[in-house]
Amino acid sequence: MEKPHLPKSVTQVVKLYDPRTWREKGLWWTTGLFLVTYLVLILVLGIFWSRSPSTFDVREYAAAQVGGDESKLVPGTYTTAAALGIADTLLHKPGGYLSNDMTPPGIFLDNIPNWEFGALTELRDLNRAMRNEFSRSQTQSVEDKDLQVADPQFSYDSESWILPSTESEYRHGIDALHRYFDRLTDDKSSDGQFFTRADNLRSYLAVVEKRLGSLAQRLSYAVGQSHLDTSLAGERAGQQARPAAEETLNKTPWLQIDDNFFEARGYTWALLHTLKALSIDFESVLKDKNALVSLKQIIRELENTQNTIWSPLILNGTGFGPMANHSLVMASYISRGNAAIIDLRSLLEKG
Repeated sequence: MEKPHLPKSVTQVVKLYDPRTWREKGLWWTTGLFLVTYLVLILVLGIFWSRSPSTFDVREYAAAQVGGDESKLVPGTYTTAAALGIADTLLHKPGGYLSNDMTPPGIFLDNIPNWEFGALTELRDLNRAMRNEFSRSQTQSVEDKDLQVADPQFSYDSESWILPSTESEYRHGIDALHRYFDRLTDDKSSDGQFFTRADNLRSYLAVVEKRLGSLAQRLSYAVGQSHLDTSLAGERAGQQARPAAEETLNKTPWLQIDDNFFEARGYTWALLHTLKALSIDFESVLKDKNALVSLKQIIRELENTQNTIWSPLILNGTGFGPMANHSLVMASYISRGNAAIIDLRSLLEKG
């Protein structure tokens, strides 16, 4: 027997009140609400995680490592505390360590991963200087056992996310630095050393000088720069492995402008803490060379690199155009700090 043919309007009413229709609509509404909530959450977290970490007080951080007993803060403890603070910030800032993230929102962020690489570069330089220079009395002395571990740990691949992860390797480096710090502050004689000598400090500053010079040059390429080859200037008998053009035009690709900016901002953030710590540990040496005020001026120049960025984007206006150029401003601060470091190294050598 055939089913009676219902008018279209009646069929629509029956379907409207069919429980199966409501279940289908409820499923779509739930799915849509979940996706919107997820996207909003990812957006909020991405904005929050993209904020550069603020600076910390090196003196307070060092004092906290010895439970407030500042009598234990011998030369070297402030520099070691600065290294610990930098490493701790890399791993425990909002969002944690993002350079090796494989999930949203970390995988979509690039400013903070570049900031992390800049800070990590300075941390690696500092650990290597502590291992090769600050903790050794002379070239024939034995390396410190814990710094010998920390140096390669922080040199591990910065983007490894599994087996082993970058974070786990860096935590081993932090543990080694803690052991070194504890040996500096214990009551055992000759159990961990740190030598505040002018030649040690000069060696470290020589590395900083090259890092800052490279960063300033890369930042200046944001607007394009014609560069003459001066590689062998002053060396008549000098040679180079590969021929180079007498003049080249260097211009940073548009998508890499903010990458270079935040790498420089991360490096100078870490360097700022290191120099503050060195100004405390090497205070007597710097005063003897009448160079303490020079180091304090360098610190002031670097503090300018951490000023608040009020624009939502890293602007790249022309040199004298109507729009700001954040890369050139950063390059100016870094170049002034670099020039001051060159003068400081000369003071430490000649006195």
